[in-house]
Amino acid sequence: MTDLLGSLSGSTGPAGPEAPQCSRRGCRASARWRLRWNNPRIHPPERRKEWLACGEHRDWLQTYLTERGLWRETLPLDGADGTGDARA
Repeated sequence: MTDLLGSLSGSTGPAGPEAPQCSRRGCRASARWRLRWNNPRIHPPERRKEWLACGEHRDWLQTYLTERGLWRETLPLDGADGTGDARA
């Protein structure tokens, strides 16, 4: 007999990475940055989606989003919050 309720309470699939990883395809480096973005054609203005980036791919991912008019802000992954580009 299958425990349906028990199977819904826990993950039975493969575990994800222990530490957040870069969102760049093929990169498995630890993420250090949160690139917050939204698509104004389909998302309300206050909605934000996030990609994570390692130090090596931060600029590439930010440029990709900026060229498409999707980038909103880049913040350190450590939880510090603010507005605008946290490049400083």
